[in-house]
Amino acid sequence: MGELKQNVWKLYRWVESRLGLIEPMTEAATHPTPENNVSWMYVFGSAATVLLLLQVVTGVLLGLVYNPTAKDAWDSLQFINHNLSLGWYLRALHGWGSDFMVVIVLIHLIQVFLFGAYKFPRELTWIVGVFLLLLTLGMAFTGQVLRFDQDAYWGLGIGASLVSRVPWIGAPLVHIMLGGPIIGGATLSRFFALHVFIIPGTLLLGTGVHIWMVLRHGVSDWPMPGRLVSKDTYISEYHELTERTGVPFVPDGAWKDAVFAATMILAVMACAFFFGPIGPSGVPDPTIIQTVPKPDYPFYWLYSVLAFLPPALETPLILIAPVLIIAGLLLVPIVASEGERHWSRRPVAVLTVTIVVVALGIFTQLGSTTPWSPKMEAWSSDPIPEQYLKNRSPLEHQGALVLQNKQCRNCHMLGGSGGERGPALDTIATRMTEDQIIRQVLQGGGNMPAYGNALTPPETKALVQFLLTLKGNNVPLAEDASRKLAEAESTDRKSQ
Repeated sequence: MGELKQNVWKLYRWVESRLGLIEPMTEAATHPTPENNVSWMYVFGSAATVLLLLQVVTGVLLGLVYNPTAKDAWDSLQFINHNLSLGWYLRALHGWGSDFMVVIVLIHLIQVFLFGAYKFPRELTWIVGVFLLLLTLGMAFTGQVLRFDQDAYWGLGIGASLVSRVPWIGAPLVHIMLGGPIIGGATLSRFFALHVFIIPGTLLLGTGVHIWMVLRHGVSDWPMPGRLVSKDTYISEYHELTERTGVPFVPDGAWKDAVFAATMILAVMACAFFFGPIGPSGVPDPTIIQTVPKPDYPFYWLYSVLAFLPPALETPLILIAPVLIIAGLLLVPIVASEGERHWSRRPVAVLTVTIVVVALGIFTQLGSTTPWSPKMEAWSSDPIPEQYLKNRSPLEHQGALVLQNKQCRNCHMLGGSGGERGPALDTIATRMTEDQIIRQVLQGGGNMPAYGNALTPPETKALVQFLLTLKGNNVPLAEDASRKLAEAESTDRKSQ
């Protein structure tokens, strides 16, 4: 037995002398940390790392079966759900792990902000953490696209629409994003590469850098009221505190991290077992427009915000707000690298966090419960009110039928029934001329998609003729003032 131990020890020394990994890892694990850091408030970073590893493992296993082609992606997910042993549970672990990871990373960022742990000398640690949050959100979004179901298809279309609003370079960005002018096989290949290779690789690298900086500068000590951060004295004060009260991170500090991380893994496993995987819903079909694409849970708040925004504010807010928010997060440690860290002495920081958390909670709740327009039941059960069909010509009756069959009332009210995303149609003929209605129907605009490819010329003519009868209490039809002026000028020239 003693000889066996000696041989094992010799083998270990031989490997370690050539790799040099075990001893540095042991030193890193047992590095001293101030005793007041042994707290349940310092467990979120470790939990996020463990959840990332769960995503990598489950993602690799799914990648062995998933077929990233427009033709086979949906079928491969059906195969995983119904034909592969525990395939449904593997997908559920991956999906719920993604949601948990987004939440934990966000909580970790908020905790670091409230504790002032972004201040000197940890400014770069915070900046890397911000990028890790963005990469985590990117992983969640690209994962939804890979389901390539009806929700993913139209959700990606909405995403492309948002990107197209970027001035000057919007169209090239959309082309790069989709791999062409339409959503297709090239689109799925690009998002597969992003989700499986580019973003996870960058995320793992960034996590390694983040952990290295935490080890290099030490875990930020518990903030105390009146203990200010000064670039001239903080490092010496931190080392003095560590020498005086320090305990080894493993095991004194790590056991709480391990317990919390294990709890999160068990919670993911429970959610996966009881709630199952997300989707896929229906087969992606661009001809089926009566769908209500809804993002995954981490993006419900964005879904709600965009639904509440007036159309005139959508483009400015979409283009400006993300830039300002990200720039603000990155500049926080630059403009406030010194000073007070305790939250009781930083009311602006506490107020900011409170507003953000409350707003995210409210908009997330609205996104999960509010029946946003278009309403799926708006057209299927309620016929067009009778008063809109009286004294109409056969062509206008045909137009009413087109309005019903093309589900226009998913987005537009008529007689108090229908969707609320678009304007009501009861008085549309008093607000828009015939030419304007035709152009809006065929080319779309604002929140309305183009229906030029979904309607035949006879259907378009019939629909427009019916819409021209919708003028309320016999209010005069809308007129094109420029056309009347042109006709008047033409008459004057002829008389001369």
